[in-house]
Amino acid sequence: MKSGKTISPKIICVGYQKTGTTTIRQALTILGYKIAGNNHNLLLPILHKRFDIILDFIDKVDAVADNPWPKIYKELDIEIPGCKFILTLRDEESWYKSVSSHIGELRNPMHEWLYGKGKGVPKYNKESVIETYRNHLAEVHEYFKNRPEDLLIMDLKKGDGWEKLCAFLNKEIPEIPFPHANKAEARVKRTLYFKAKQKLKFFLQINYINMRELIK
Repeated sequence: MKSGKTISPKIICVGYQKTGTTTIRQALTILGYKIAGNNHNLLLPILHKRFDIILDFIDKVDAVADNPWPKIYKELDIEIPGCKFILTLRDEESWYKSVSSHIGELRNPMHEWLYGKGKGVPKYNKESVIETYRNHLAEVHEYFKNRPEDLLIMDLKKGDGWEKLCAFLNKEIPEIPFPHANKAEARVKRTLYFKAKQKLKFFLQINYINMRELIK
């Protein structure tokens, strides 16, 4: 159901996690966009091909970033004509170190889907994880090669900020500095109970996904 309060066109951020997605979310929020970020609850609907659930979710926001959106941008482009896309990127070695530290030892069904079955813990799968990242960048460039007006590429580590983003979105540059989130890799402290509960939840989800062969 249309809320009547969203901004058009939709903005789909297709950069992988740890490429500046939190910063982009903050920047888009400052510009007035209602943005949704990482959402593990959407993985099973995607795997079960319940795209109606995904479209209903995205209908209520102006923009999306982080997981699972980089993996389904082609489907969104087809289902929601007129979207604009933002690809955040960074040096692959720097990205790998950041994502490996961020994920740590935790096996997560979302990461199994992103980086490959049995390869969702980057610290043990450096070569394949970097290859997945590299292939994603190449695929995005290829997909939009004849539509440069629909894709913005931003490297926040090289200083891309308000000028580039606002020109793409046809927005005025805010009179505040461009945000820089996660500079110190700040983390939310979790209790041991929360961590154990999360680990069990992900373990059960991965077993379910493997039994149903939802990830090849």
